[in-house]
Amino acid sequence: MLRSLYSGISGLRAHQTMLDVTGNNIANVNTTGFKGSSTQFQDTLSQLTQGASGPQALTGGTNPAQIGLGVRVAAVTTNFTQGSAQTTGKATDMMISGDGFFVTSKGGQQYYARAGAFDLDASGHLVTPDGGILQGWTADASGRINTGGPTTDLLLTPTTMLPARATTGVDVSGNLPSDAAVGTALQRDIQVFDSSGVARSLSLTFTRSASGWNVAAADASGAGGSGSLSFTNGKQTTAGSVSVGGITVNLGTVTGYAGSTTVAATGQDGYKAGNLEAFSVGADGSLIGSFSNGVRQAVGRVALARFTNPSGLEKAGDSSYSSTANSGVAQIGQAGDAGFGSLVGGALEMSNVDLSQEFTNLIVAQRGFQANARIITTSDQVLQELVDLKR
Repeated sequence: MLRSLYSGISGLRAHQTMLDVTGNNIANVNTTGFKGSSTQFQDTLSQLTQGASGPQALTGGTNPAQIGLGVRVAAVTTNFTQGSAQTTGKATDMMISGDGFFVTSKGGQQYYARAGAFDLDASGHLVTPDGGILQGWTADASGRINTGGPTTDLLLTPTTMLPARATTGVDVSGNLPSDAAVGTALQRDIQVFDSSGVARSLSLTFTRSASGWNVAAADASGAGGSGSLSFTNGKQTTAGSVSVGGITVNLGTVTGYAGSTTVAATGQDGYKAGNLEAFSVGADGSLIGSFSNGVRQAVGRVALARFTNPSGLEKAGDSSYSSTANSGVAQIGQAGDAGFGSLVGGALEMSNVDLSQEFTNLIVAQRGFQANARIITTSDQVLQELVDLKR
């Protein structure tokens, strides 16, 4: 039989595959985090009908004569270029800007995804639409995150409690008037907390002395403390502080210029217990919780993965990938590290399919299929002519 028949058949198969790949790309034009694929062809083994010969003394060399035996699909590669961003405003939606993959766990198997459409399930886990649990690191009570440890299921529930923290430091700033009369007293109060989250008042009394200002601190629990401040040209000669009931009152930024009385307690580091009310996503993948006591603190951090060869990943369905021998082992890190990209909260990465390119590929595949079908019909006509010689 004619070799062209089999070449035409191989061309039909290859271009049918190209049509399948292109059709799948177009079907997923609105799939979150979808990465389009492209088909690569290569020729098959060629039949050698005449070998090459080198030049001789009186004759020149000749080239080999080969007849190709068709085409085959060499590879279907995935295009991992960045897709466009779509803002959703939903706190659980996340988008990776740059390289990197979300890490999810489902049925004890680890998967990787670019689609960041997560929701909270009944247990408070961040999950994909198919039930994969987002992996990361959980923060301790003080908001510290150990990214060097193993990843775990991220959990966010309204019952998440931020324990109370006892006040250990109070900051005071502003100005004490240097032109105040000796004996002038200024009182400033601030609310502080004990280790159970019970609030109490801490009073600071500033009294003008001949050499500066005396400071007396009185805690509602009965503790007291005192100190003094001296100024030269409005600046403290030594940074002052007062200790009372285990609380250090920092007075180092207080100034002593004339004509202004702005001294005030500006902050303290204690708070009562609070429940998680909402959260947001930081560029480094930190999940910043907003608690009912007004504190904003990290409750966890999203883990990301990267691969030496992302094109070696195997599509596992549900917009997820699994690692293979040629993708390399997953390297776990956090957003902001080199090669992992950054995270954008309240947004999703759309499909990177370019419709104009895909429709062009559709035309090319269609015409290629028609041309190879023509090879078969033409070869059939030749065979028919041979059969007709018998008449």
